[in-house]
Amino acid sequence: MAAAFIGGAAAIGGYKLLEPKNDSLSFQEQQNVLFASNPKIASTGAVDFVEAAAAVSPAVVHIKTSYTGVSGSADRSGSPFDMFEDFFGGGGRRMQRAPRAASGSGVILTPDGYIVTNNHVVDNADKIEVVLSDRRKVSAKVIGKDPNTDLALIKVEATNLPIVKMGNSDNVQIGEWVLAVGFPLDLQTTVTAGIVSAKARNIGILARNSQPTEEEYEEYQRTGKMPTNNSIESYIQTDAAINPGNSGGALVNANGELVGINAAIASQTGTNVGYGFAIPVNLAKKILDDFRKYGAVKRGYIGVTFAALDADQAEKLNVKDITGLYVTDVIPGSGAAAAGLQKGDIIKKVEGATIYDSPDLQEKIGRLSPGDRVQLTYLRDGQLKNTSVTLKGENSVSGNKPELASAGGTKVEKLGASFAPAPAALKSRYGVSGGVIVTNVEPGKAFESFPNAKGLLITSVNGKAVNSAKDVEAALANSRAGISTITGVTSRGKFTYSID
Repeated sequence: MAAAFIGGAAAIGGYKLLEPKNDSLSFQEQQNVLFASNPKIASTGAVDFVEAAAAVSPAVVHIKTSYTGVSGSADRSGSPFDMFEDFFGGGGRRMQRAPRAASGSGVILTPDGYIVTNNHVVDNADKIEVVLSDRRKVSAKVIGKDPNTDLALIKVEATNLPIVKMGNSDNVQIGEWVLAVGFPLDLQTTVTAGIVSAKARNIGILARNSQPTEEEYEEYQRTGKMPTNNSIESYIQTDAAINPGNSGGALVNANGELVGINAAIASQTGTNVGYGFAIPVNLAKKILDDFRKYGAVKRGYIGVTFAALDADQAEKLNVKDITGLYVTDVIPGSGAAAAGLQKGDIIKKVEGATIYDSPDLQEKIGRLSPGDRVQLTYLRDGQLKNTSVTLKGENSVSGNKPELASAGGTKVEKLGASFAPAPAALKSRYGVSGGVIVTNVEPGKAFESFPNAKGLLITSVNGKAVNSAKDVEAALANSRAGISTITGVTSRGKFTYSID
């Protein structure tokens, strides 16, 4: 008995000594250990979400944030794709101050307090508090955040917390039942049910929120280097009721497995009118692991710009194919350039999976890191070809230099502003075919009233398309009663201003 006792103690001690630390495992590996002996929750016969709701609800937390600073980003367009905008005023009203307080949801991933939420829930917050299911309130710190996917990882100092089991978002089926769990409208834990109504949905919200700042535009004027839009949108769309406050909460399947992080709603009113959008958990896994290892995302890039094909785009580009991604440019020094991709190629498959739209490619690449290899199938001269692309880091592929607009532009006296043709990169970023960019604004003149006017993209004046300062000057002749209508696009979508 003594020998058995000593031998058992030695075995346990040796295991504990060699046992890998939690932080050395990925979130998925850690979950595999934690759920190794847990049976799968069944959902057979009549639809019944009782077990799934009971398994998930304790691990979905209420996140409360507070702010003290002042914000200069006042342009709210009332877009139908508002990211839970009621937190910040919403309703198309122009806000001058950052919110004093806001709230959202989060999902506990590990017993020691790692929590996933949305970047827009915690971004710029001075203080973050997490209300746990047992009503304890604990402070949280940001481990990492990424506006390009709208994901954030925060950490609280606690132990033995309930967690949600991660599922496989690739296995989610259109028509499958899902639950949305969170804290909508400042209510306590709320569970709603619906179905998956679409996958790989791109609603353009992250691209609109990534308009170049005035500092970035000034850097562009100095160097010719325009900030690129690296946002990744490949949402799971659901008709489960999602409202302000659900942001960062859980989208789970009938087995109680996390398949998405709720992020946005399609609404004209700021509350649920039918559809919500969640970030697939398979994309989130890679981002979250990077946060814990590096504090930031280590993202790999193919090194191409492209246009998603449909019947209209194919006609415009004079190609026969109406599916796939048409390569509009290959960045020198990128993995795509090394693999031999060329402008005019049409990417048809990634890792054997057919590409129909940009999210099909972006999400898969978003799960990979610099140095990883990806298999692409592309069409060139009517023939399908295969190639292996080694992804490179951001510094290797972000140096594309579009034509440099004149730093001063050409002045239009009546408006008190200077204009230059918009660079191709900026037009591509906002999906417009033409326009001018504001290069300078005179104090006390008409354009000074525009919020963040420098760098603004103007597409028409008095209903006339403009592509140069000369076009702007000519279009002013169509003013009515001395009032001109200026139309353009910002990170929030299209805008129209009237000035005299």
